[in-house]
Amino acid sequence: MKKILVLLMISFINTVAAAPVNINTADAPTIAENLKNIGIKKAEAIVAYRTKIGQFKTVEELADVAGIGEKTIEKNRADILLQGTEVSVEKPGVVKESKKK
Repeated sequence: MKKILVLLMISFINTVAAAPVNINTADAPTIAENLKNIGIKKAEAIVAYRTKIGQFKTVEELADVAGIGEKTIEKNRADILLQGTEVSVEKPGVVKESKKK
């Protein structure tokens, strides 16, 4: 019974997805919590870069931040927002990017 319970808990943990994050507005803890392989130090570097240079215009610009490489960008591409947010229909309560007109 304990094995089944442990397996169920592991399965649940693996299916819980982090919410997409707007890297132009989110604070460092939010970025670190929601993006894969981004700890608090890299998240702080993202915020510092954004503060100094300005908002990111493309996801690829993240590679200009020290410690962020192409592999990290690709792992997180679906969860990185650059502007606007809306609630996703696929996952209620999950924030998704919307195009401003």
